[in-house]
Amino acid sequence: MSTSDLEKQVSPSDFQFYETGSNDVSVEEQPMGKVQKVLAYFNAEVRGIERVPESEKTDGSVWTAASMWMGGNTCVATFALGGLGVSVFGLNFWDSVLTIIFFNIIGAFPVAYYSTFGPEFGLRQMVLSRYWYGFVGIRLISFLNCVCCIGWNAVNTMVSAQMLHTINGGVLPAWAGVIIIALITFFISFFGYKTVHVFEKYSWIPTFIIFIITAVRMGKSHAFTSLPMETGRAEAADVLSFGGAIFGFATGWSPYAADYTVYMRKDCNKLKTFFGVYAGLLFPCFFGMILGAACMTGILSDPVFKNHYDQDSIGGLFYAILVQNSLHGFGQFCVVLLSLSTIANNIPNMYSLGLSAQTIWSGFQKVPRAVWSLIGTGVSIAIAIPAYLHFASFMQNFMNIIGYWLATYSGIVLCDHWVFRRGSLRSYDPERYCDYSYLPLGIAALFSFCCGIAGVVIGMAQVWWIGPIARAISMPYGGDIGFELGFSFAFLAYLVTRPIERRLVGR
Repeated sequence: MSTSDLEKQVSPSDFQFYETGSNDVSVEEQPMGKVQKVLAYFNAEVRGIERVPESEKTDGSVWTAASMWMGGNTCVATFALGGLGVSVFGLNFWDSVLTIIFFNIIGAFPVAYYSTFGPEFGLRQMVLSRYWYGFVGIRLISFLNCVCCIGWNAVNTMVSAQMLHTINGGVLPAWAGVIIIALITFFISFFGYKTVHVFEKYSWIPTFIIFIITAVRMGKSHAFTSLPMETGRAEAADVLSFGGAIFGFATGWSPYAADYTVYMRKDCNKLKTFFGVYAGLLFPCFFGMILGAACMTGILSDPVFKNHYDQDSIGGLFYAILVQNSLHGFGQFCVVLLSLSTIANNIPNMYSLGLSAQTIWSGFQKVPRAVWSLIGTGVSIAIAIPAYLHFASFMQNFMNIIGYWLATYSGIVLCDHWVFRRGSLRSYDPERYCDYSYLPLGIAALFSFCCGIAGVVIGMAQVWWIGPIARAISMPYGGDIGFELGFSFAFLAYLVTRPIERRLVGR
């Protein structure tokens, strides 16, 4: 392909970088314009956080939006989280099932709701958040989102590396498993929106089939056990704590939601988009988590299951169900495929990382999204390998705590949209998404965010900290209501302070 062909293929609008009061920057003037041309050569997405024009919105399929989350949630992480109700929180199977259903319904709602904003405005989720957090506040939110993208990518990669390590007596070193998972994730996220959607549309199918096989083999093992449902204060605390973990997982996609619908046509039915994404989230979360809870009961009744789980965590549990005295070689093949399902779960992290980074500061916008994905991949590998060997539990606990910010994020967003904008999309001017004089200053949002964090601190129950309200629910481990208090405190604080900000600042 000649240089002239490249110039025709890549239009200057693909490389426009915006700053308040500045002119558009041409490809030749950009420090990394050549990188963008290379991306275009490989037909990778070159657009960053710039608004997607209507002429480029060619996707009209609700199934494409729904299957995005089918792939992202049909994975080992979903299965593992469902098993925590039994292994960590001491719930029986049916208590776990009811908790899984209820908290997933609540947690998935913001993701499905925010997804309807993408087709309407053609703006990424963090850019949309400027309308609620302003130019100043969004810098903090985008930074936190970057930390979560890299952190969860590292944690999920460690789990998959551990599963690969269980195959054939540990032939594959853990560090090699980390690199394999991370590089495949980067390769797919590198090409951008269309490639990510195509991959997620089909990646859930083999994992779902193996989940079915796992369910059948678990039934034939006779290791499943279901104890009577329990009641009482301690049981309620365990349900709240387990529910908080589920809510955090389901709503964890909310800072990415609109990223994956921006190329959908504006005339797409919003109700269908909402329910399509909602179903695409709930089905794999229900199925994967309930299966995880069912399989985890095996550690209560079968010493072989317990021994494998104690040695190799989720990888050991799958090994006990699918390999030992079960499917043998084919079972090991299934475990390998399951470990690769983490790639589908990590891809949204690496794709949205670049978009979040570009929102932090206009200078970062000059670095292409794919380059940010490469940087994030390198950092996650640098974290995952030593964490796997020395501080895996530290990393897991740290990410659980970081996840609480999601509740405060939605508390402010939904308060602004439902109360002050009366739920009307017409109250937004998408053409002014980078107009500092139009967007809110963000003082009310930042203050409310801090109030939400205060609510989290007094309501959370984690290994490192048990808040006073969580402690009052039950001792010694507390009942976690950090997400609920974080959302409520942020919502109420914004309800009070936003009118004051508008009166004093005028916007």
